[in-house]
Amino acid sequence: MKTLQIMRFATHPARSVALAAVALCLGAGLQQDASAQAAPGSAQAAPRVYLADSIIAVVNNEVITRQELVERLRLVERRMKNQGIALPPPAEFQRQLLERMIIDRAQLQLAKEYGIRVDDLMLDRAVARIAEQNRMSLQEFRTTLEREGTPFTRFREEIREEIMMQRLREREVDNKIQITESEVDNYLAEQGAPQGQEFLLSHILVRTPENATAEQIAERRKRAEEVLQQVKSGGDFAKLAATYSDATDALTGGDLGWRNQDRLPQLFVSATEGLKQGEVSQIIKSPNGFHILKLNGKRSASVVKATGNSVQQTRARHILIKVNQIVSPADAKRKLVELKQRLDNNAAKFEDLAKLFSNDLSASRGGDLGWIYPGDTVPEFERAMDALKPGEISEPIESPFGYHLIQVLERKKDDVSQERQRLIARQAIRERKLDEATQDWLRQMRDRAYVEYRFENADAR
Repeated sequence: MKTLQIMRFATHPARSVALAAVALCLGAGLQQDASAQAAPGSAQAAPRVYLADSIIAVVNNEVITRQELVERLRLVERRMKNQGIALPPPAEFQRQLLERMIIDRAQLQLAKEYGIRVDDLMLDRAVARIAEQNRMSLQEFRTTLEREGTPFTRFREEIREEIMMQRLREREVDNKIQITESEVDNYLAEQGAPQGQEFLLSHILVRTPENATAEQIAERRKRAEEVLQQVKSGGDFAKLAATYSDATDALTGGDLGWRNQDRLPQLFVSATEGLKQGEVSQIIKSPNGFHILKLNGKRSASVVKATGNSVQQTRARHILIKVNQIVSPADAKRKLVELKQRLDNNAAKFEDLAKLFSNDLSASRGGDLGWIYPGDTVPEFERAMDALKPGEISEPIESPFGYHLIQVLERKKDDVSQERQRLIARQAIRERKLDEATQDWLRQMRDRAYVEYRFENADAR
């Protein structure tokens, strides 16, 4: 069965829609409710009793019920199995999922206090984009979700909550990151041009509380050392992340996705230097706690080809066919193949076809994108563009926007203005700070929330 790829709405995976499973023991509690009833017709038949849903945790002024937890179990367990992530022990599953639900609930409460809302039109567009990324029509996507056991209405609400939390993080974290001029100066002096490597990393975080005591720090480090020992003894990293990690990506096996080393925290870059694919770092200490990294892959990234202050620019044009409910990915690709054949046979001009068929704003200019700096476009587009010679036309290329035909018109080396150099440096520094700032904000919010556990009410065995 095809596994759906669920879009993440932020560069930092503060909460993936692919959540993890919760303890099976809660499901057993439901089964116990039923088995406790006497068989019909027996001499001691007891009256049927229907237990009301019980509270498993209180988060500020709201509750999380056992039924919510059990329903999340059923959804998440299927998703993790589809992703090939081994399930942690039941008790750890319960702890991990409940902790994620608590953090999410606290975020949603704060978002509502600030008046953050997501209307149905915006939600419809977001869900349609996810369907496009899965190369399905909206109806096909809905059918696949429900066949895999995820009610479409529940999925929509998860996406609504995801967008709300993303907007909250933008307000509370992204917009509050401060970058000093001296940081930019140091970056330009030490880094120069952006690095040419991207890393595929997985991550385990053993978080330390805000204002932790020496004893608490020592206890958390010991826990990190125990986890590292399990990894080195052959333990499944994704399973251990889902079991022990306090990071928000724990329930997706700690997957951080592909990251340019220029955009990673310097601690992570230093820790992965010298690692081979499949190897694991030593324990890394940060203000948020203790980290363990696994290098899953490494590849060349698009590099700013610079000498001194000179940088290579590319002038290109494209034809974009967007994928939507009417145009499937196969249809978009087929259309571009037809257009390329016409171009290869000199039966049409690129600019004329762009004006007729392109779904981009550049269509009125014959698809002309002007002079492009490295980093100005999405990686998929840039990699394809960089592989072309002037005058050459690409095969249909997929990006988050749809399918493209790309033609490189010319290249040149030009001086990068000091203002642009500093802008690029600021963007890189911001991304380096973002993950750590997000984790720190979530830790503070969790520590300050009123949380009352009521496990005894959740156990009906």
